[in-house]
Amino acid sequence: MILIFCAPSGSGKSTLVHYLLEKRNDLEFSVSCTTRAPRGQEQNGIDYYFISVNEFLQRIRQNEFVEYENVYQGVYYGTLKSEIERIESKGHHVVFDVDVKGGANLKRIFGARALSFFIQPPSVDELRRRLVGRGTDSPEKIEERLAKAETEMADAHLFDKIIINDDLAKAKETALDAVNRFLD
Repeated sequence: MILIFCAPSGSGKSTLVHYLLEKRNDLEFSVSCTTRAPRGQEQNGIDYYFISVNEFLQRIRQNEFVEYENVYQGVYYGTLKSEIERIESKGHHVVFDVDVKGGANLKRIFGARALSFFIQPPSVDELRRRLVGRGTDSPEKIEERLAKAETEMADAHLFDKIIINDDLAKAKETALDAVNRFLD
Protein backbone atom coordinates (compact mmCIF):
# COMPACT_ATOMS: atom_id res chain seq x y z
CA MET A 1 0.00 0.00 0.00
CA ILE A 2 0.98 3.62 -0.48
CA LEU A 3 0.86 6.51 2.02
CA ILE A 4 1.16 10.02 0.62
CA PHE A 5 1.89 13.04 2.83
CA CYS A 6 1.67 16.51 1.32
CA ALA A 7 1.66 20.01 2.72
CA PRO A 8 2.97 23.47 2.20
CA SER A 9 6.62 23.69 3.26
CA GLY A 10 6.81 24.13 7.03
CA SER A 11 3.46 22.52 7.88
CA GLY A 12 5.01 19.57 9.71
CA LYS A 13 4.57 16.74 7.22
CA SER A 14 8.15 15.50 7.61
CA THR A 15 7.76 15.44 11.40
CA LEU A 16 4.61 13.33 11.04
CA VAL A 17 6.25 11.00 8.53
CA HIS A 18 9.24 10.41 10.84
CA TYR A 19 6.85 9.70 13.72
CA LEU A 20 4.94 7.10 11.68
CA LEU A 21 8.17 5.45 10.52
CA GLU A 22 9.15 5.05 14.20
CA LYS A 23 5.75 3.60 15.14
CA ARG A 24 5.39 1.02 12.37
CA ASN A 25 8.22 -1.20 11.14
CA ASP A 26 6.30 -2.11 7.96
CA LEU A 27 6.61 1.43 6.56
CA GLU A 28 9.52 2.72 4.52
CA PHE A 29 10.31 6.20 3.26
CA SER A 30 10.56 6.72 -0.50
CA VAL A 31 13.56 8.97 -1.20
CA SER A 32 12.69 11.51 -3.91
CA CYS A 33 15.05 13.10 -6.42
CA THR A 34 15.60 16.84 -6.52
CA THR A 35 17.81 19.30 -8.33
CA ARG A 36 17.91 21.75 -5.42
CA ALA A 37 20.86 22.01 -3.05
CA PRO A 38 20.69 20.26 0.35
CA ARG A 39 19.31 22.34 3.24
CA GLY A 40 20.54 22.13 6.81
CA GLN A 41 21.58 18.59 7.70
CA GLU A 42 19.99 16.87 4.68
CA GLN A 43 21.96 13.93 3.32
CA ASN A 44 22.08 12.50 -0.19
CA GLY A 45 20.35 9.13 -0.40
CA ILE A 46 18.57 9.61 2.94
CA ASP A 47 16.52 12.79 2.61
CA TYR A 48 16.72 13.15 -1.17
CA TYR A 49 18.82 12.07 -4.09
CA PHE A 50 20.44 15.39 -4.97
CA ILE A 51 21.20 15.40 -8.70
CA SER A 52 21.92 17.94 -11.40
CA VAL A 53 19.26 19.33 -13.72
CA ASN A 54 20.97 17.52 -16.61
CA GLU A 55 20.82 14.17 -14.81
CA PHE A 56 17.18 14.79 -13.85
CA LEU A 57 16.26 15.55 -17.47
CA GLN A 58 18.14 12.42 -18.60
CA ARG A 59 16.12 10.31 -16.13
CA ILE A 60 12.91 11.86 -17.52
CA ARG A 61 13.95 10.81 -21.03
CA GLN A 62 14.68 7.30 -19.73
CA ASN A 63 11.19 7.10 -18.15
CA GLU A 64 12.60 6.47 -14.66
CA PHE A 65 10.00 8.56 -12.77
CA VAL A 66 6.49 7.65 -11.68
CA GLU A 67 5.86 11.39 -11.50
CA TYR A 68 7.90 14.58 -11.45
CA GLU A 69 7.34 18.31 -11.24
CA ASN A 70 9.20 21.53 -11.91
CA VAL A 71 8.16 22.84 -8.48
CA TYR A 72 10.07 26.11 -8.49
CA GLN A 73 11.75 27.70 -11.49
CA GLY A 74 14.51 25.29 -12.49
CA VAL A 75 14.02 23.09 -9.40
CA TYR A 76 12.69 19.62 -10.12
CA TYR A 77 11.38 16.96 -7.74
CA GLY A 78 10.44 13.43 -8.75
CA THR A 79 9.53 9.95 -7.57
CA LEU A 80 11.68 7.17 -8.96
CA LYS A 81 10.01 3.92 -10.03
CA SER A 82 13.04 2.10 -8.61
CA GLU A 83 12.31 3.47 -5.10
CA ILE A 84 8.82 1.98 -5.08
CA GLU A 85 10.16 -1.34 -6.39
CA ARG A 86 12.94 -1.37 -3.75
CA ILE A 87 10.50 -0.83 -0.88
CA GLU A 88 7.80 -3.19 -2.12
CA SER A 89 10.37 -5.96 -2.71
CA LYS A 90 10.89 -5.96 1.08
CA GLY A 91 7.14 -6.32 1.70
CA HIS A 92 6.93 -2.80 3.13
CA HIS A 93 4.40 -0.04 2.54
CA VAL A 94 5.70 3.01 0.67
CA VAL A 95 5.60 6.40 2.43
CA PHE A 96 5.87 9.56 0.35
CA ASP A 97 6.66 13.02 1.70
CA VAL A 98 6.09 15.14 -1.41
CA ASP A 99 4.84 18.52 -2.59
CA VAL A 100 1.14 19.02 -3.19
CA LYS A 101 1.23 18.64 -6.99
CA GLY A 102 3.31 15.47 -6.69
CA GLY A 103 0.96 14.08 -4.05
CA ALA A 104 -2.11 14.73 -6.16
CA ASN A 105 -0.39 13.01 -9.10
CA LEU A 106 0.58 10.00 -6.96
CA LYS A 107 -2.98 9.67 -5.63
CA ARG A 108 -4.32 9.79 -9.19
CA ILE A 109 -1.80 7.12 -10.28
CA PHE A 110 -2.28 4.72 -7.33
CA GLY A 111 -5.98 5.35 -6.62
CA ALA A 112 -7.53 3.18 -3.89
CA ARG A 113 -4.13 1.59 -3.23
CA ALA A 114 -3.05 4.91 -1.67
CA LEU A 115 -4.16 6.93 1.33
CA SER A 116 -3.33 10.60 0.87
CA PHE A 117 -2.92 13.19 3.61
CA PHE A 118 -2.85 16.96 3.42
CA ILE A 119 -1.13 18.47 6.44
CA GLN A 120 -2.40 22.00 6.88
CA PRO A 121 -0.85 24.73 9.02
CA PRO A 122 -3.24 26.52 11.37
CA SER A 123 -2.64 29.81 9.49
CA VAL A 124 -0.31 31.48 7.00
CA ASP A 125 1.10 33.57 9.87
CA GLU A 126 2.00 30.42 11.81
CA LEU A 127 3.53 28.95 8.67
CA ARG A 128 5.69 32.08 8.30
CA ARG A 129 6.81 31.75 11.94
CA ARG A 130 7.78 28.09 11.39
CA LEU A 131 9.69 28.80 8.16
CA VAL A 132 11.62 31.68 9.75
CA GLY A 133 12.29 29.52 12.82
CA ARG A 134 13.81 26.73 10.71
CA GLY A 135 16.55 29.11 9.64
CA THR A 136 17.20 27.25 6.38
CA ASP A 137 15.80 29.71 3.83
CA SER A 138 16.45 33.31 2.83
CA PRO A 139 13.67 35.88 3.37
CA GLU A 140 13.02 35.82 -0.41
CA LYS A 141 12.68 32.02 -0.42
CA ILE A 142 10.31 32.19 2.57
CA GLU A 143 8.08 34.65 0.72
CA GLU A 144 8.14 32.36 -2.34
CA ARG A 145 7.12 29.40 -0.16
CA LEU A 146 4.32 31.38 1.51
CA ALA A 147 2.89 32.48 -1.83
CA LYS A 148 2.96 28.87 -3.02
CA ALA A 149 1.37 27.70 0.26
CA GLU A 150 -1.75 29.76 -0.30
CA THR A 151 -2.27 28.10 -3.68
CA GLU A 152 -1.52 24.65 -2.23
CA MET A 153 -4.02 25.04 0.62
CA ALA A 154 -6.74 25.55 -1.98
CA ASP A 155 -5.99 22.00 -3.20
CA ALA A 156 -6.44 20.31 0.20
CA HIS A 157 -9.77 18.87 -0.97
CA LEU A 158 -7.89 16.61 -3.43
CA PHE A 159 -6.63 14.45 -0.54
CA ASP A 160 -8.31 11.70 1.48
CA LYS A 161 -7.50 13.16 4.91
CA ILE A 162 -6.83 16.72 6.01
CA ILE A 163 -4.98 17.15 9.29
CA ILE A 164 -4.67 20.66 10.69
CA ASN A 165 -1.35 20.67 12.51
CA ASP A 166 -2.08 23.11 15.31
CA ASP A 167 -1.32 20.56 18.06
CA LEU A 168 1.55 18.20 17.11
CA ALA A 169 0.59 15.44 19.57
CA LYS A 170 -2.98 15.41 18.27
CA ALA A 171 -1.78 15.48 14.63
CA LYS A 172 0.49 12.48 15.30
CA GLU A 173 -2.35 10.55 16.93
CA THR A 174 -4.76 11.37 14.09
CA ALA A 175 -2.25 10.33 11.42
CA LEU A 176 -1.32 7.07 13.17
CA ASP A 177 -4.97 6.15 13.69
CA ALA A 178 -5.78 6.75 10.01
CA VAL A 179 -2.73 4.76 8.86
CA ASN A 180 -3.55 1.86 11.19
CA ARG A 181 -7.15 1.73 9.93
CA PHE A 182 -5.98 1.81 6.30
CA LEU A 183 -3.26 -0.84 6.61
CA ASP A 184 -4.58 -3.24 9.26
